[in-house]
Amino acid sequence: MMKTLVFAAALAVLPITAFAQSSGPVVRDPTGGATRDPALGVGTVQVPLTRDPAGGTMVDDTPRFRTYVMEQGLPSYSYDPPIAVGTILPDEGVAYREVPVEYGAQGYRYTVVNGRAVVVEPRTRRVIQIIN
Repeated sequence: MMKTLVFAAALAVLPITAFAQSSGPVVRDPTGGATRDPALGVGTVQVPLTRDPAGGTMVDDTPRFRTYVMEQGLPSYSYDPPIAVGTILPDEGVAYREVPVEYGAQGYRYTVVNGRAVVVEPRTRRVIQIIN
């Protein structure tokens, strides 16, 4: 009888432990890929870095876009260590602007970090492309 009771209690707890291991909310990025907000907990973070599954860039015509960004006169945010794709920028102290439609990265923002133009996913502020 006691073994049956312990076994039944263990079975009742199993769904609770499985639920506690769920990956958390999924946030959709503007390109339609699934991404998980790192601020929402631990686990695997999958971030699409490009629109093109074959590995294309977010911004079309990067030399022209870089010139456009530098002409806008945004202040350069100083970040240490050197900026890299995947870096999450702070919410405050950085000036973010919408990427114009003609550059093909609709729904994303850009800024200047350490003198370099970068494209940022607006919800997570994750750098998804560095414009050289």
